[in-house]
Amino acid sequence: ILHRPQQDYTQQLVSMRTTDESLASSAAADSQPILELENVSAAYGSLRAVKNVTLDLHSGETVAVVGESGSGKSTLARTICGLRPTVTGRVRFRGEVLSPNLHKRRRDQLRRIQMIYQMPDVALNPRHRIGEILGRPLRFYFGLSPDHVRTRVAELLEMIDLSPDYASRRPGELSGGEKQRICIARALAAEPDIVICDEVTSSLDSLVGEEILRLLAQLQRDTGVGYLFITHDLGIVRRVANRVAVMRRGEAVAQGPLAEVFAPPYHDYTELLLSSVPELRVDWLDETLRKRDRASNRAPLDASHSADAP
Repeated sequence: ILHRPQQDYTQQLVSMRTTDESLASSAAADSQPILELENVSAAYGSLRAVKNVTLDLHSGETVAVVGESGSGKSTLARTICGLRPTVTGRVRFRGEVLSPNLHKRRRDQLRRIQMIYQMPDVALNPRHRIGEILGRPLRFYFGLSPDHVRTRVAELLEMIDLSPDYASRRPGELSGGEKQRICIARALAAEPDIVICDEVTSSLDSLVGEEILRLLAQLQRDTGVGYLFITHDLGIVRRVANRVAVMRRGEAVAQGPLAEVFAPPYHDYTELLLSSVPELRVDWLDETLRKRDRASNRAPLDASHSADAP
């Protein structure tokens, strides 16, 4: 199955885990970033979830924020959007400091930073038809008339490779990949400068996830939008990102161009993340455990006797 797959579907599944094709934008970065975070910290009560993070994003590029669950990735995204107020530091958009409170930001500021969430089933109202879901940001941000809304909704559906008749459907009539495409179209309806992608493929199977990645790459080439890509999947990061920030316990422990951060000498935590990326070969887990054993000066542990082994 791994080395000589016979069926077309099996070949597609295997190829998704072995491809190294880059989808990252090749556009030259502007000299002035559109988004700047300066020593940003955020908290839930007394728990400091994000600690003094500084990073920036330029038009047309993708910056990936990676780390294990609980590292502060999604909290950082919510802080940028104003859904979680900063404790310290500032968020700038095109040089202008944004209010840490969503409700105090101007409508145009809200429009220019959009988010695509991890779970489309939660992000879409099941009672509303797709035309209404996509039409709401068009009315809110641009005040379009009903006729213009219908025209623009059809254009948005075509942008995400869905036919205009999807406008009459409800989310429950769509597949998981189609729902995520609708979430992408809703974000693009605002004509943003920045889209924050929060684990947008983690709830999808590998083939559908690949379709979503390719769609996002094409939309970036067409619109010049900048992506902040929140993920724990380093395989995806290698393919879509221009730069990367590695987060651990709320701190950005390493960041820079992809080729630099993912090349030796690594930060210890970055190396641990890289060694945890599953590979489609039967001895991958044994080799990973042996390397960790050597690094910690422990006796080798066979994968078949490991409590973590499948």
